[in-house]
Amino acid sequence: MEYSKLADQIIGYAIEVHRILGPGLLESTYEQCLAQELRLNKINFNTQLALPVTYKGIRLDCGYRIDMLIENEIILEIKSVEEIQGIHQAQVLTYMKLANIKHGFIVNFNVKYLKEGLKSFIL
Repeated sequence: MEYSKLADQIIGYAIEVHRILGPGLLESTYEQCLAQELRLNKINFNTQLALPVTYKGIRLDCGYRIDMLIENEIILEIKSVEEIQGIHQAQVLTYMKLANIKHGFIVNFNVKYLKEGLKSFIL
């Protein structure tokens, strides 16, 4: 699968965060450190972005939050779990559909090597 330049950069920044911090911390810690990497590299992003659901033409705030939306192109769901489960994959795919975003990642920082915790999705 061919990644965009932005996707390659995001993976690189996530690897850098993981290299410095290692596994075992809270998701919020990884999110804040990855946000700092994006700021340092002048990449636009939002964290904990509200994601409403449109039901019968009415937008409803159901409490869904995208961990990170980067350059309005890529959704990042950050995890610090033993193993990525099917529900995590369903979550990112649903967020991508609701937000009309074509590319998303799950980044699970609770692994020895970050490449084991990366999962990419394309709609």
